[in-house]
Amino acid sequence: MPVVVVESPAKAKTINKYLGSDYTVLASYGHVRDLPPKDGSVDTDNEFEMKWEVGADSRKHVAAIADALKNDDAIILATDPDREGEAISWHLKEALTKRRAIKKSTDVKRVTFNAITKAAVTEAMANPRDIDVPLVDAYLARRALDYLVGFNLSPVLWRKLPGARSAGRVQSVCLRLIVEREMEIEAFKAREYWSVKALLATPRGQEYEARLTVLAGNKLDRYDLENETQAELAVQAISSRDLTVKSVEAKPGSRNPSAPFMTSTLQQEASRKFGMGARQTMNAAQRLYEAGHITYMRTDGIDMAPEAVEEARAAIKDRYGDSYVPKSPRIYKNKAKNAQEAHECIRPTDMSKDAASLKISEPDQRKLYDLIWKRTLACQMESARLERTTVDVGSDDGQVVLRATGQVVLFDGFLRVYEEGRDDAVVDDDDKRLPQIAQGEPAQKRSITPDQHFTQPPPRYTEATLVKRMEELGIGRPSTYASIITTIQDREYVRKDQNRLIPEDKGRIVTIFLLNFFKRYVEYDFTAALEAELDDVSAGEKDYKVLLDRFWRDFSAAIGETSELRITEVLDVLDDALAPQLYPPREDGSDPRTCPLCGEGQLHLKTSRTGGFVGCGRYPECRYTRPIGGDAAETGDRVLGEDQGDEISLRSGRFGPYVQRGEVTEDNKKPKRASLPKGWQADEMTLEKALTLLSLPRVVGEHPEGGAISANFGRFGPYIMHKGPEDAKPVYANLKDPTDVFEIGMNRAVELLAEKRANPGRGRGAAAKPLKELGEHPEDGGMIAVMDGRYGPYVKWEKVNATLPKDVEPDAVTMDMALALIAEKAAKKTTKKKPAKKAAAKKPAAKKSAAKKPAAKKPAAKKSAS
Repeated sequence: MPVVVVESPAKAKTINKYLGSDYTVLASYGHVRDLPPKDGSVDTDNEFEMKWEVGADSRKHVAAIADALKNDDAIILATDPDREGEAISWHLKEALTKRRAIKKSTDVKRVTFNAITKAAVTEAMANPRDIDVPLVDAYLARRALDYLVGFNLSPVLWRKLPGARSAGRVQSVCLRLIVEREMEIEAFKAREYWSVKALLATPRGQEYEARLTVLAGNKLDRYDLENETQAELAVQAISSRDLTVKSVEAKPGSRNPSAPFMTSTLQQEASRKFGMGARQTMNAAQRLYEAGHITYMRTDGIDMAPEAVEEARAAIKDRYGDSYVPKSPRIYKNKAKNAQEAHECIRPTDMSKDAASLKISEPDQRKLYDLIWKRTLACQMESARLERTTVDVGSDDGQVVLRATGQVVLFDGFLRVYEEGRDDAVVDDDDKRLPQIAQGEPAQKRSITPDQHFTQPPPRYTEATLVKRMEELGIGRPSTYASIITTIQDREYVRKDQNRLIPEDKGRIVTIFLLNFFKRYVEYDFTAALEAELDDVSAGEKDYKVLLDRFWRDFSAAIGETSELRITEVLDVLDDALAPQLYPPREDGSDPRTCPLCGEGQLHLKTSRTGGFVGCGRYPECRYTRPIGGDAAETGDRVLGEDQGDEISLRSGRFGPYVQRGEVTEDNKKPKRASLPKGWQADEMTLEKALTLLSLPRVVGEHPEGGAISANFGRFGPYIMHKGPEDAKPVYANLKDPTDVFEIGMNRAVELLAEKRANPGRGRGAAAKPLKELGEHPEDGGMIAVMDGRYGPYVKWEKVNATLPKDVEPDAVTMDMALALIAEKAAKKTTKKKPAKKAAAKKPAAKKSAAKKPAAKKPAAKKSAS
């Protein structure tokens, strides 16, 4: 029986239904080989030869495939139809050849299908091909570039910027987009402007709203009414004149449906409609594809197979009638330059089946399938027909004109099924329906209202708008959008708040560092041009080794130029580059670099392992610090009052606002401090509140069995503590409400401590209770649950514990999300190595010294696809 290899067990299970017992279908469980994270994995002195290593978890899967080949001398590589899928097939062939499981006599075939249906699989099996060498070359080039950039640039960041985690060829450019947007927002100066609207009525008493468009005979531009005085004069001009309807114009209009989904638009729409992140969307789409419900989900293509178009038109006719089917099919043409990424659009494999009929139980998959099904149907439906009406109401002298607009839907067309979401709320007067209005009739004035407005800064990126911007710039590809956005969040360069991406201080510092010392490699044009060259490699038009050689020559020189730089020199450059953001002008005209605390020192950019911050140059005499964003006025630093001769002040530190008693002196090098608890706002702090915090720990009382009970705030939140006469170490019990630290009484405290002693938790062997049970792992078995841990909630499966992202609530965790977190955590575990012995300072990575070679190591096998 020929051995068929796919990536996942779910895909194997679906395909096995169609192939039957004549084939042995096995899963590789994703990539089987990767470059080990060490020097020399890409040998720049030997034509960029790559040293691959089979992952620890992959060895058993490769061995299973090799064992199956003992009984049959034929293998069919049926991995995904994109660059990554081609690479997995190539890796499998190389690994199995190295194990001698594939011999000269072995019949090796490659098949691809865009959908896992019986027809698609059968057709693919009837039309096998060889591995696509240019596509593999494009993969090799990307992997080598990512290694060379990440493995050489990241150590530079670690040495020059303590706390920086990593840099990457595309992730750093993506981070730059977010940081620059934040800087735009901070530099934005709002502009005031006014508009005037009137509530008018027809002679029949029907009301409608109109806005002022002409004043003093001149057309009003957006900013013409600059202040309240001008707006009131406009109101008086309307109030003092009689108004009549000057014109009524009704025009037919239409709206066409959006094109079917490709990867980027699916991620954008799932984010708009469901708040789903890019990774969450792709995980759900992967499951739907593997189950045979949708076509392949990593694509730049928007064209549909002719048979799918006819099937969609038939489904529309069956559900909604002939009037919703256009006379001729709608044709959507691909815009992707790279044909290797331009597979068919993302669509259902069976247009007649909606989400309800498939009975999909997983919520994310059900929502996403419904979205894909509706979008695909809509893209082949008739246009919506509208009537747009514009009414101009003015004074007889022509000094004042107001305009009312509205529209009515005459035929809903595709809108009956689907309407595309919007990234930001848009107020559209055209959506209103107007009453019957006749030209020449008077317009009664019911009310006239001036409205104040301010221009708004550009919005922060959501994952959806970031993917859209990356796509516009030509940065990244369908297979990389989700992983790039996930990486910059995992590295804590960016956080997500209310679905918006906000750069952390360390993300800013890294971006400014790269812009000053490696500007070429974070330029949008350079990154897009490199992506285009990689597309040329995949099309067989360029030699990837020539591309790598040119890149490495310039990049290694840039690395070398920074090797002698001291941290202080780097900080001086970054301090100057960030000066407009770090030290904005003060209202009193004083030097924005003067320390607001001591009044003597100069503020300067500093770094620590938690990121960048601004501190006083007189440290340690003055210990003033604040976050990168904003000066003392913005952060709220101020003196709250005095107590017992000490000044009590509110300050901003790297870890948030805190209160402090007194100043740093020779006799008091560490004055008492207390951080503001969760829920306490800096702008609401008073002297009384500050003294309450500084008085902690609070003694609740004496325990009946001896020893004081105290309450305080710790690293993990509010708690009470007690150490009895017989206790070897104190017993801690967490408090849910921060106010309990100040209010909890003896009875409740003793009760909580007794509960803690009776059930000490995991540290003493008791089993933790799940917050939510998600069910058995669909492929490998074993319960998956969401647990409450010391460091926050996490997903647990067998021996794998994966921490939840900061913006995800335990109740919101789905099976797909849990499986993705588990897979990511498991992958990280396999890459961890035992710590190596300390060696002398290394030269730029990727150049492998002969002296470092283990004596017994065999030379790496040569690639067959280059």
